[in-house]
Formats: sequence, structure tokens, C-alpha cells
Amino acid sequence: MRIALFSGNYNYLREGANQALNRLVDHLERRSGHTVRVYSPVTATPAFEPAGTVVPVPSVRLPVRGEFQLALGLPRAIRRDLDHFDPDLIHVATPDILCTRAQSFAIKRGIPVVASQHTLFETYLDYYRMGWARPLVEAHLRRFYRRSSHVLTPTASLADDMRRMRGDDQVSIWSRGVDRTIFHPGQRDMAWRRAQGISDEETAILFFGRLVLEKGVSAYVDVVAALQSAGLKVRPLVVGAGPALNTFAPLNGVVATGHLQDAELARAVASADIMLTPSTTETFGNVVLEAMASGVPVVSADAPSARALIEHGRNGWLCPARDIASYLASIVPLMRSFAKRRGGRPHKQVMAIRGRRFPKVSSSPIKPSPARRAVLRWNQMAA
Repeated sequence: MRIALFSGNYNYLREGANQALNRLVDHLERRSGHTVRVYSPVTATPAFEPAGTVVPVPSVRLPVRGEFQLALGLPRAIRRDLDHFDPDLIHVATPDILCTRAQSFAIKRGIPVVASQHTLFETYLDYYRMGWARPLVEAHLRRFYRRSSHVLTPTASLADDMRRMRGDDQVSIWSRGVDRTIFHPGQRDMAWRRAQGISDEETAILFFGRLVLEKGVSAYVDVVAALQSAGLKVRPLVVGAGPALNTFAPLNGVVATGHLQDAELARAVASADIMLTPSTTETFGNVVLEAMASGVPVVSADAPSARALIEHGRNGWLCPARDIASYLASIVPLMRSFAKRRGGRPHKQVMAIRGRRFPKVSSSPIKPSPARRAVLRWNQMAA
């Protein structure tokens, strides 16, 4: 079978979505004997070597998010290349201009179209003060997925949502996995932690993923700020790269590793004590799965992607997405249990956060709100 795959970002910037697409192409070509031709914007500095044959599509830098490229259509040269390739199936992976034009190309020629859902794009808008555009974006997404012959989603709940939206059963689950030879508790490395300046008495709270606003970085900062302002020994461990790195600047003692991969990534993840993931924009929580495989407790926003992996109170904790007090209510008991396992009584500040002693937030570089209010709300709930 000849398959034409269209993506808005196949390999110029590393993301969970294009990692899945590259693994798919590698599998289709090397193990299944299919031929895949990929059409995507490219740059002079690709993030990694792509699987399959990539046909560059002309593009421009995306306003606001300049690290991304946007193809403005399906140019005549690309159409000729497609006609020559004569695909049996067209796979569209991004609901952008390029993939919408590829859909139209396929429909006109009677070629089946499979769409895969990787991101909840409509949830991005509030992070960039564009919430007013949500009805327009949702209308486009409905049209995009309804025009496809079949849709692949990563979780059962999203598949149910997609069936209701389409009004048919042409929806399947394409889930994800984790490489247990890489991600496992044995990767925890106390010497590595110490080399980063993280003491054995500190709780390393992990942020893991692309450093962009829509990953909930502000909520992470508010939670860790509340813990630090209460005098707790916590160390922010930020694993990833992206334009929102400066958002973490108000926190004390941030360890920012930049982009890591393979064994180095697994070591950093397993060496954390808690992962806090406040994002609601993913369709599948790859980072959640990798942290769980590494033996790291996960405190997550209560989003569909997280609910597919986490049973609250059993193998992780789910919190209302922007409720700082709820995150604290999950993290602080974990810190107490860590202190007990290290021996002796829990650190006095961990006990104090339950309602007795709080340093004034005005003595901290963090502004009093929302961190102070969050600690007080958690205290009232836990009292």
C-alpha cells in the first residue's frame, strides 16, 4: 500500500505527536512492507532524522509561536508529486491548512482519508488570550474530522467523544506505549541528583515536557512557589525545552536540564520524587506514562488524557486543572511520607503547612497571590 502522510511538524521540532508518527512510518515501511511518503514543512535545523521519505512543503513561521512553521496550502508542485505517487490512502495528522487541503485533494480523487488526533487544539486559545476564537476553531475541527473517512484517537473517552461528534462508528483507538527497557525505577541516580545541586533532603518536583504555556507551566510555578514560600525543601526539576523557560524564573533553585533523550532522559525522570503535570491540552499523556514506568508518583490535572491512565488515589492523583489548593493537598502528604521513609519525624515545615506556621509570603520573591491564597485554601480544607 502507498500511504501519503501529511503533518504540520514531522521532524523539525521534537514533540510527542511526531515521535508517534515517525514510529508509525518506521513500522509501516520496515515491518509491514508499505511505502510511505511524508509531506511536511521542514527547516534547516531538524530535531532528528526522520523515518521515511519527506517531501518539504513551503511554509512560513507561525506568528506568536515562531518555533513552528505553517504551510499555507498545497502548492502545485506538491499536487504533482502526489499525483505521481498515486497514494492508496492519505493520512492527515494536523488540522491545519496543509492537511485540510490534502483532505480536499483526497476527496476529489476518491482516496480514503484517515485522520489521527494528537492535540486538543481548542484548549490552546485561552493561554494566548484568544478564547474569543474558540467557537470558530471548534467548528473547523468538527468539519475536519467529519470529512475524514476514519479517525484514530489515543483513548477510549476521546473515541467516544469523536463518535458522538461524527455521528458514526468510523473511529478507532491508536494508543501509545512506553519502552520499559529505558523507563524504569532502576534509572534513579542519586549521584546525578547531587551533581545537579539537589540534596537528599529535598523533594525534586518534576516538570516534564515542552516548555510552552499550554502545558500548564504557570500552574506548576504557582504550586511550587506556594511550597517554597511555606519553607518546604522542594527543588523544581524542569526537563524539557521551549519558549516558556523564563516562566520558571521566580522559583528558587530551578534545575533546568534542557532537552534530553533516551538514557539521559530516563535518568532525569526517575531521579525526581514527584511529577506535577498541570496540562489539559494533550490527547495522551506520554510523559505521565513514562513517569509512572519510572516509579515516580504523578500529580496531574484532571484531564481526559490523564484519566485514561490514572485512577485517583490508586496509581496517581487527579486535581482540578487550575486549583492550586488541590495540587497542594496531593503533594504535601507525599512529602510527609517521603520524610518518614527517610527516617525520623517529618520535616517540621511539612507538618506546619497543615495549619499552624506559615512564613509571610511578603518575605519571598513570589507575589502574595495566588500562592498565599492557595496555601490558605489547602489549609482550610485539610484542617
